[in-house]
Amino acid sequence: QLNRPLVLRYLMFLCSPCVQLVAPDPAEIRLLRGHKLSVTCLVITPDEKYIFSASKDCSIIKWEVESGKKVQKIAGGRKGTEDRHVGHTAHILCMAISSDGKYLATGDLNKLIMIWEAATCKFLYKFTGHRDAVSGLAFRKGTHDLYSASHDRSVKVWNVAENAYVETLFGHQDVITGLDCLGRERCVTAGGRDRTVRVWKISEESQLVFHGHEGSIDCIQLINEEHMVSGGDDGSVCIWSVNKKRPVSRVKQAHGLQGRAGLEQPFWVSSVAALHNSDTVASGSHNSAVQLWKCGQGFRGLEPLFSVPVTGFVNSLKFSNSGKFLVAGVGQEHRLGRWWRTKEAKNGLYIIPLIRQNTEQELEQ
Repeated sequence: QLNRPLVLRYLMFLCSPCVQLVAPDPAEIRLLRGHKLSVTCLVITPDEKYIFSASKDCSIIKWEVESGKKVQKIAGGRKGTEDRHVGHTAHILCMAISSDGKYLATGDLNKLIMIWEAATCKFLYKFTGHRDAVSGLAFRKGTHDLYSASHDRSVKVWNVAENAYVETLFGHQDVITGLDCLGRERCVTAGGRDRTVRVWKISEESQLVFHGHEGSIDCIQLINEEHMVSGGDDGSVCIWSVNKKRPVSRVKQAHGLQGRAGLEQPFWVSSVAALHNSDTVASGSHNSAVQLWKCGQGFRGLEPLFSVPVTGFVNSLKFSNSGKFLVAGVGQEHRLGRWWRTKEAKNGLYIIPLIRQNTEQELEQ
């Protein structure tokens, strides 16, 4: 387990106005390769020693962060082998790990949620009940409650420790493309082409509806209990407050434009991430860069910090708990479809160190 006082001190240091994130040396960025097809999702274990990644090849790989080596691989199976194969036989779209590092949950195009023992990669059980692809998973911090989102437009609640289904929530008018939660008994979702972000208050069985994107909202992450960041195919990155129905900050064309002169379209924002309880967020697209941003005071305004060169579709982004590194899951194709293919892209994970000016001296003081 992480040393909580040290982590809190480190996070306070990250938020200090005198500290500046700087672009890492490209030579310090590591690429881990092992998936045959596009990486679609990833999680970092709470102790930051391991990364789990999953892919359109239906496999799950556990990596050791320090060495970059594969610890274990759960192979994907062919369609039609569901009865005899232990693992996924359809594209894996999402995954989540419990805050104590005990359980790993993975969701696929085949409507299934699979639960694994994270330490050993042992299969425990599967949850069925969604009527379409499972597109979002998140454990509530400090619990084994699991929230799942699906293209069937519903959010479901499960108790993983008890292998139990709890309840289903409805409200979105289109496929749900992403989901996140922190410690409160609530979760946030992105509703694709219904163009809404929703905050679900589980115990009250109520929801708050937010509008602001001009296209499909494809990804969402909580920054803290009161603010969240989203991205969509309109090319925008938006910052939201749970107290306002419209974005408190929005950057259009966050990753630039593509296409012929006069017919330009923004690069889709395919992934977002937030360093929890800080002012640092990241976004990914297929414009050959991961973009780091700093939120303005009161989360009003987004200031670009620097971009990190990455070729391919950035389908998943995650900050380590301490903020020492960022991991990008990259592939030749978009997580949710096959609209384009970037042949020169490498399907894998990029581990990006987050460098801060005078970090060591400040921490020693």
